Amino acid sequence: METTVENVIPNGKETDGSVQVPNKQEEVAVEVEPKTGVSFPVKLDDGKQLNCVGVRKKSMLGLGIKIYGFGMYADNETLKNLLKSKIGKGLEKLNKELYQLVIDSDVEMVVRLVIVFSSLTMSMVRKNFEEGLGASINKLTGGKKDEVANKLMGEATDNIKLTPGSLIEISRLPGYVLETKVMGEVISKVESELLCRAYINLYLGDDPLDKDAKDKFGKSMISLF
Repeated sequence: METTVENVIPNGKETDGSVQVPNKQEEVAVEVEPKTGVSFPVKLDDGKQLNCVGVRKKSMLGLGIKIYGFGMYADNETLKNLLKSKIGKGLEKLNKELYQLVIDSDVEMVVRLVIVFSSLTMSMVRKNFEEGLGASINKLTGGKKDEVANKLMGEATDNIKLTPGSLIEISRLPGYVLETKVMGEVISKVESELLCRAYINLYLGDDPLDKDAKDKFGKSMISLF
């Protein structure tokens, strides 16, 4: 809404003797991932809503090193319609069917990864995802190998510097397209139903990267009924 006043106000835009005072941008609430301190907006600009936050740890020298904090967003209205059509009007307890429906669906989702490990390189990220996705694909296909796992990080090289706070976004788009952005730059866009399922399975499957985050996501889905 534009506010018109008679006197000139600093930083206002003067037109025809009046001033249009710019509104302050609406502040979006955030949720903090407690183990890393990373903040995630509860809603993205395109309307996707935050359903859980979590942390990715990696065992190094016997220690559980925190690699990145993550937030999972989804088009909740479309998810709600999907779940209601497949499960029914009400669901009180989490079950595998709920998670599997989300994993197998084509509903838009995005996982935001915020780097917290100071010594992380792009080659380490690539290797980590290839290993994780490879294992996830094996579970989904019953052990059948598929080279699609190595396409997630595209042509990203160590020329892309990752420092604490660096943002990676991996989105599942309509048509089973998995898009990867590193600090806003698209580095890969792969059309593969298997890759999309395998990626979401990393977070919502039987052996999730963060079980607490998986449970939070499930409870968020139950609240949609």
